Amino acid sequence: MSIRFFHTPKNKKFNFSPRYYDEQKEELEKRVEQIKKEMGVSDDDPNKPYVSSIRKGQMRGYLKKTSKQKRQSTGRLIIILLVLALTAYFLLYF
Repeated sequence: MSIRFFHTPKNKKFNFSPRYYDEQKEELEKRVEQIKKEMGVSDDDPNKPYVSSIRKGQMRGYLKKTSKQKRQSTGRLIIILLVLALTAYFLLYF
């Protein structure tokens, strides 16, 4: 039994041949599915009305959260800088 340190195994080959593939038909089906999802139409009930997933005032809360987060991070940064400045002052002058 020999030990090989730099041996790399050969790639495995598979013999798979598809029966039939129509690229244009696949692309058409994908586009139709995407448009149906955007329009909110399902295959089981084509008469169902479209209902948007975006709610009124959905972005207002997002903007408020980001400004609050900015204030908190700025406050944390100031506190960290003060602690570092005090530590440097005590190390250098005492």
